[in-house]
Amino acid sequence: MEHKDATDALAALGHATRLSIFRLLVQAGNGGKLAGDIAQALSLPGATLSFHLKELMAAGLISAEQRGRTICYRAEFAAMNALVAYLTENCCADDQACDPSAGC
Repeated sequence: MEHKDATDALAALGHATRLSIFRLLVQAGNGGKLAGDIAQALSLPGATLSFHLKELMAAGLISAEQRGRTICYRAEFAAMNALVAYLTENCCADDQACDPSAGC
């Protein structure tokens, strides 16, 4: 993952509503969630939800698929894993006593 991509992803997740949406989609797994179900679960008006979904999509953290008259949103697990890997790739690089497998 490039530095700019990581910055964009972290900026998108830096908003409480977007973080809640992303966590809900991660919990939903590969099946994703319909827009209406996301709005209901998080008590969000449609326009607010659309704005935040657009930001998460622009950061590459979620994807959308048309299903009839509604849209199903899914977390992009490859992007999530790439972000975590980017954040931890140099874990304990300067600390010889650190054991990264024990968790930083």
